[in-house]
Amino acid sequence: MRLCDTDIEKWLSKKKLIITPYPKKELINGITVDIHLGNKFRFFYDHTTSCIDLSSSQEKTALDLSKIMSCETTFSKEKPFFLNPGSLALFSTLENITLPNNLVGWLDGRSSLARLGLMIHVTSHRIDPGWNGNIVLEFFNAGKLTLVLTPGIKIAALSFELLSKSVVRPYNSRNESKYKIQNGVVPSRIYKE
Repeated sequence: MRLCDTDIEKWLSKKKLIITPYPKKELINGITVDIHLGNKFRFFYDHTTSCIDLSSSQEKTALDLSKIMSCETTFSKEKPFFLNPGSLALFSTLENITLPNNLVGWLDGRSSLARLGLMIHVTSHRIDPGWNGNIVLEFFNAGKLTLVLTPGIKIAALSFELLSKSVVRPYNSRNESKYKIQNGVVPSRIYKE
């Protein structure tokens, strides 16, 4: 069962679901809460590494991200980010989300942005029960024009699904969870550390 707007408001007021900063009433629509683009990003360098081997047979060593990706960088309305066609970049949400152990979140892009070619979560749109942190967004420009991005724009919507009961292994308590208390744009942690 998905939470409706009045249920989302109740969960927020009782602090069962925490969104910081607290969403204004006009951001809660039907079954979603609008969320905004934060001011942090990472981009991929052009042609500095020929490939990344994702095979499970590979020795589990840390991927040297400095060869393929920038450090976390901030942008502003005065210095926007230009996402070129065919480019992938990572961003974070302005909002920090904390989910209880009996609720799963679903992230959906905005249709008006998708119609311009902006994909905001290439594949990962589930927010696990027990999650706490910013959400990293995988932006891909599938359009033909460069997209200019500034912090604070409405970028996506979250909906919440009530589970039949609380999970036994919430995200924040699992040893193998790679992105606990995620703050900012945490890059891929493809290998266990």
